[in-house]
Amino acid sequence: MRHDEIHALDDLVEGRVLVLNKPLFWTSFDLVKKTRAIIEKRFREKTGERKRVKVGHAGTLDPLAEGLMLLCTGKKTKILESLMGQEKEYLTVLELGRTTPSFDLETMFDQQFSLSHVGKQDIHAVMNRFIGETDQIPPAYSAKSIGGRRAYHAARKGEQLEMGPNRVHIHEIEVVRVDLPLVTIRVRCNKGTYIRSLARDIGEALESGAHIVGLKRTRIGDYRLEDAWSIKTFEQRVQEM
Repeated sequence: MRHDEIHALDDLVEGRVLVLNKPLFWTSFDLVKKTRAIIEKRFREKTGERKRVKVGHAGTLDPLAEGLMLLCTGKKTKILESLMGQEKEYLTVLELGRTTPSFDLETMFDQQFSLSHVGKQDIHAVMNRFIGETDQIPPAYSAKSIGGRRAYHAARKGEQLEMGPNRVHIHEIEVVRVDLPLVTIRVRCNKGTYIRSLARDIGEALESGAHIVGLKRTRIGDYRLEDAWSIKTFEQRVQEM
């Protein structure tokens, strides 16, 4: 599914769904802020007036993740919740044999394991354990709210928070490539699934440890990454309006 039809600047002010590709190292809020600034700046250039434009996103991506994000403007922000509830697909690269506190490369390695006991058959077999509904413990380095605080704020200060489990549903895990210590998998899952937590759990099941070295969201419902605009392309198109 592609972007809503956008013919004029007023369309964005009124409300549209934008299919964007979040760059690596940007926060989700960075993308929202930049998108809003592009629209408001162009509106000011064309009309001489300042206007606050509503912009929201349908599901956070970590700064160390890239890929598909759906943003809604204007009245379309009312459908954000329904977009968030749609099935998602990710392509992720795990590194076996080492762990980090954040389950990705945000933090330094804290443990190392031998991979002498891990073969391709073991990797394929262990994935089946995580298909279906399961209770998953979110990462301490996450935006999950615990007692009114974002968990990552406490984690970065070295504080310990009790992370309760989330009930999640994983529909499919496909092993795309095994080139130890790297394993590439494709994951189809429902809202609330943490791919970093899945990486940790896979590492524990293999008794090898694991963390994420690459994560890309490729689909949300019928929206696909190949139809997404870069923020640069979006800015160019808005300037042409």
